[in-house]
Amino acid sequence: MAEKNDEGSAKGYAFPLRNPNVTLNERNFAAFTNRSAAAHPWHDLEIGAEAPAVFNCVVEISKGGKVKYELDKNSGLIKVDRVLYSSIVYPHNYGFIPRTICEDSDPIDVLVLMQEPVLTGSFLRARAIGLMPMIDQGEKDDKIIAVCADDPEFRHYRDIKELPPHRLAEIRRFFEDYKKNENKKVDVEGFLPAQAAIDAIKDSMDLYAAYIKAGLQR
Repeated sequence: MAEKNDEGSAKGYAFPLRNPNVTLNERNFAAFTNRSAAAHPWHDLEIGAEAPAVFNCVVEISKGGKVKYELDKNSGLIKVDRVLYSSIVYPHNYGFIPRTICEDSDPIDVLVLMQEPVLTGSFLRARAIGLMPMIDQGEKDDKIIAVCADDPEFRHYRDIKELPPHRLAEIRRFFEDYKKNENKKVDVEGFLPAQAAIDAIKDSMDLYAAYIKAGLQR
């Protein structure tokens, strides 16, 4: 998850997005077109032919990690943002879905359930099973809940309601608490089914495509 920004929106570019309140951000155009990385995980990694249901995702933070890594959107490298202020660790592998973008100008976030931690910077195939609507310091910051499509213990899950209630409670508690010692408020609004996650990914893919289209027309 990359840093949020408050840059102004681009002018003169209007597209029939499913969310008409989303505007195209000028800073993102620069990130899309003036890239120094030979291969940028956000832009150059394909999302996958089965998206939005099954998709590639890039792991920023390994399961059990306390270091908050995130994508540097300009370079394409994974940078250290901070070490968590609380004595908790990420409950599952966490990262982003390439070739997507959300209202906060970041690629859409995903938490991937699987047996093992995965190295930062790796990518894997995941299946969307649910959506966790979340408000982070007053801003929408929803999370896709997914399972690794190539993990024999988890790949059979198709919807978040199939998970044990305690696992969902752990996930919710982590995100409610992980910023408390920074005096930052996070509200988790519960969990929505797989279709809500698929719709959210599709919206983020459409918005990303609008940026690409606008960039080609500049």
